[in-house]
Amino acid sequence: MPQQYLPETPSQTAGPYVHIGLAPLAAGFDIFENNFNQVLTQPETQGERITIEGRVFDGSGTPIRDVLLEIWQANAHGRYNHPGDQQQDKPLDGAFRGWGRSCSDFETGHYRFETIKPGAVCGRDGRLMAPHVNLWIVARGINLGLHTRMYFADEDAANQQDPVLNLIELEVRRKTLIAHPERRGDELVYRFDIVVQGERETVFFDL
Repeated sequence: MPQQYLPETPSQTAGPYVHIGLAPLAAGFDIFENNFNQVLTQPETQGERITIEGRVFDGSGTPIRDVLLEIWQANAHGRYNHPGDQQQDKPLDGAFRGWGRSCSDFETGHYRFETIKPGAVCGRDGRLMAPHVNLWIVARGINLGLHTRMYFADEDAANQQDPVLNLIELEVRRKTLIAHPERRGDELVYRFDIVVQGERETVFFDL
């Protein structure tokens, strides 16, 4: 009997249901007792408080206003709150989960996270990685979630040695992963804009 091949199921980009299911408050639905949000810290959380903010742009330079972003990061000591992190020489912080979710503002396209600056993490190969934050981005028009990293401009010496940044051959492309600090009174803000395609496209990782 000849082998039959089934046709590929049509794909669909992420639409408004992303907010309804994953961030209902942004869509006007108060359905969860404990909503995930963009604040990762508690009063007891160790480390330097920072804010990460920016916008996500399409290839024409237009802000995308229905983006959902998630971040995960190490604590101030450079350890993830996850059993897969075996850096036993670094302490866990019980007041820091290291994960957050934010939606861009439907009018301005701005997103924002309140967190702490992470410490340097030792990779699986034993090499030290510069302090960084991992991001996942999904929105209308994006078939698969995009994975990228944000590094800190004021960690230049560590960035120069980072094994992941050094995998990117063109230095100008590495700059798309660098966030720059700005002081606003007592608040330390790192600006990180993301471009999904075009000449200034952010480096994304195939995970």
